[in-house]
Amino acid sequence: MKFILSAVLGVLLLISCKTREPEADLVITHVNRIDLESGSVYPNQFIYITGDRITAVLDSAEAAQLDAKETLDATAKYVMTGLWDNHVHFRGGDSLITENKNLLNLYIANGITTVRDAGGDLTGSVQDWQNQIESGNLTGPEIYTSGPKIDGPGATWAGSLEVSGEAEIEAALDSLQQLNVDFVKIYDSTISAENYLEVIAKAEARGMITSGHMPYSVTVEDAVNSGIDAMEHLYYVLKGCSAEEKSITEAVKNGQAGFWSSLDQVMQTYSDTTAQNTFKTLKDQDVFVVPTLHIGHTLSYLDEEDHSNDAYLNYIGGGIQKTYDGRINSAKNASPEFVVMRKNLDSAFVKLTGDLHQNGVKLLAGSDCGAFNSYVYPGKSLHQELQALVDAGLAPLEALQTSALNGADFLKKDKPVIQADAVADLVLLNANPLENIENTQNLFAVIKRGNLYSKQDLENLLKKVSNQ
Repeated sequence: MKFILSAVLGVLLLISCKTREPEADLVITHVNRIDLESGSVYPNQFIYITGDRITAVLDSAEAAQLDAKETLDATAKYVMTGLWDNHVHFRGGDSLITENKNLLNLYIANGITTVRDAGGDLTGSVQDWQNQIESGNLTGPEIYTSGPKIDGPGATWAGSLEVSGEAEIEAALDSLQQLNVDFVKIYDSTISAENYLEVIAKAEARGMITSGHMPYSVTVEDAVNSGIDAMEHLYYVLKGCSAEEKSITEAVKNGQAGFWSSLDQVMQTYSDTTAQNTFKTLKDQDVFVVPTLHIGHTLSYLDEEDHSNDAYLNYIGGGIQKTYDGRINSAKNASPEFVVMRKNLDSAFVKLTGDLHQNGVKLLAGSDCGAFNSYVYPGKSLHQELQALVDAGLAPLEALQTSALNGADFLKKDKPVIQADAVADLVLLNANPLENIENTQNLFAVIKRGNLYSKQDLENLLKKVSNQ
């Protein structure tokens, strides 16, 4: 009787094992997991994903107890959280909406699962894409956006919110809050020094995150004291390293000098002592800096480098390519003196980036890709920016930390991690990016909100863009 009972129980156990429901939709097996915060690499990991979430991260012994509907063998591969491009643009007016939308595939095809849109004139479309991506009806990265930029009267960029006094500043911030933007982007084409600082102070008082270009009529110290959270590009930080920053600022404020005409003096009056004080101020006040080195180099050498055969031009629509003409023509018509100054500036920015990092200032990896920014291609350019950061002195791990980790920190979002209950935004690579930053381009697969894109899927995304 005992024998019969044991046999029956054994059969029931076998049946239950064979018919039990899988615990996950997807399991990634035997992968080397990279912890970008510590730099540690954990071998032979099993990552379980259900829906858009990671449900478990286990070693091989523990993983033997779990089943999944689909298995991705990632033996000898490396996995890390998805990349963030912390400075992109969607813009160009209604006629370029479709071309901008087509570029979303380029981000996923390059392992970029999140972007920070730093201002444009397509806010309604961007928010529609956000909703479609959230619902799974559109392939693309997570988009955090500033909506339209804030600037002065007669602003350079279409769609900007133009302010000339307190009432207009309050109205502009009201409209941005109604749009539920993720941060406030301030531009420097026509805004006065006083209004620039007032925008920062009033936005900060509302609990809004701020970043921007900085008029040369404002000092770095004034902007930081007003509460700015990030400085886009290095022109403004460089001025803060000049022993003559105050006199240069006053000259610009009084109309005796301009932005571009001041740059030679800024470089010639660079002071290590002043720079150290500026670095300390930025670090102590937790101000982020976005170097955008790759675009700086690209634009500085438009007079020398021929991009007409760039492979990535095949993915850029004709309308967006047309917007490249402005910078191309400026480069062609620039004086010899300006060309030299621009290239000297490019070298100065590389050194400045390394110095900022060495002095503990938080950096954000951002490409500044989008319409009007010639030959800086969505997706690919973020990898080029990471390489530029390494060339400036950052270790590959440190460069990677300026992407997703610092991006989330700046926007006050949850830190991207590979652990249970985290969003399943992952990049799988064929080689270790901590050994060589170029390995971020050696993609094996991408997972966006739990959706798996194999190498073939990624290639198909590129083909889809080129055919549109």
